[in-house]
Amino acid sequence: MRFTKIFLGLAIASSLAGCLENDTERALAGAAAGAVVADALDTNVVAGAAIGGLAGATCDDVGICY
Repeated sequence: MRFTKIFLGLAIASSLAGCLENDTERALAGAAAGAVVADALDTNVVAGAAIGGLAGATCDDVGICY
């Protein structure tokens, strides 16, 4: 069950990667992906969403996504 949630979250995040044009959209997608992964790993969902949102918002600034 855990792996299904992880793969589903990664598939959704990957499918949205092409249509994310600004920091807000990337932060929301990162927060959603972080929450899904945290839930699948039975950890704190709010912390996972916060970390995912931060990563999504700053990935363009550090040169990870273009």
